[in-house]
Amino acid sequence: MKIAFTAPMKPLDDPVPSGDRTMGRLIVQALELGGHEVRVASRFRTWVKEGGDAAILTRETEGLSEADRITREWEAEGYRPDVFLTYHLYHKAPDWIGPALADRFNLPYAIIEASRAPKRQTGPWALGFRAADDALARADVVGALHHADAECLGAVLQRDRLKILLPFLDTLPFETAADLVIKHHKAPKLLAAGMMREGDKTRSYEVLADALSRCMDLDWSLTVIGDGPNRAYVESLFPPERTSFLGALPPEQMPQHYAAHDLFVWPAIREAFGFVFLEAQASGLGVVAGSTFGVPDIVQDGKTGLLAPEGDAEAFAAHLRALIPDPARIEQLGEEAARHIRFRHTLEMGCARLNAFLETALDNRWQRSTAPRRPHQSSGQPL
Repeated sequence: MKIAFTAPMKPLDDPVPSGDRTMGRLIVQALELGGHEVRVASRFRTWVKEGGDAAILTRETEGLSEADRITREWEAEGYRPDVFLTYHLYHKAPDWIGPALADRFNLPYAIIEASRAPKRQTGPWALGFRAADDALARADVVGALHHADAECLGAVLQRDRLKILLPFLDTLPFETAADLVIKHHKAPKLLAAGMMREGDKTRSYEVLADALSRCMDLDWSLTVIGDGPNRAYVESLFPPERTSFLGALPPEQMPQHYAAHDLFVWPAIREAFGFVFLEAQASGLGVVAGSTFGVPDIVQDGKTGLLAPEGDAEAFAAHLRALIPDPARIEQLGEEAARHIRFRHTLEMGCARLNAFLETALDNRWQRSTAPRRPHQSSGQPL
């Protein structure tokens, strides 16, 4: 298929690394692996930090102007995709471009990763919430990356238009790095990774520091990967004699650092699912994590890791205290983690799930249209 793609939350070439950017790039990679032709229709970012009607209306005007530009471009080239695909929208990052182009060119419209918070129906985010809901209403299929999002979306989407599309990753770099390392650590080497910015990320570091402070009688060391405006504060939370801070690292260096450690630890406050948990498990690390939103969808509690209630430092510490003195259990979790990723979250599995997802978009669009039959996916004919 010819797929027009946009990511209103964060463009694929955004200079700031994040799990969101990584997941967007992996979606394109998996689609191309499946033989699809992916074209980034726009890198326009609709995300706004602060709400309010004026800011959101400005973004809407800019977004619709961008849709006009793309329309002229496509018409001049004679280009018509088979599907318009949007990755990640919500009240802070609605999609005006995808629905506009889908209507103008009579295209199936698909969304991967949408979240919906009914409390935002009123207040400064009301217009953004309404715009995101309008996009959901136009969508022929929506893929939720975890069950928590699917439950919220179920209020406005019929079952045939809502699918669970579990996240995935390219496991090869992580498996290769893990194969090159032989671990003989007297004390478990713990690893955490996250941006050091205000809000939920800093709160995750606070919970982790609190939990580790309850384990000072045990033998362990911690490596932290990440940087940001709160770095000095975050560093002050941890015992310097046991903690190494490596700063922000490029993605290509991450596999070797996962592989050099024994256990990944991250409270994941308010995180959608935590892409780092996929990477850690692919590297053969068990995890101790907060049971937040989609984390239980990718970490098997008691099998590939141990999950604590979100923000509960005492419960998090209890899991650490159970594992740190038990290297055999840590090794067992890591082996199960690698196996779990290999059987559920590889790039190839993502490719297969995306193929089925796009076929659903075409089928649903045809069923909602007046056409006598669904055209061939690459016909280029109106649906």
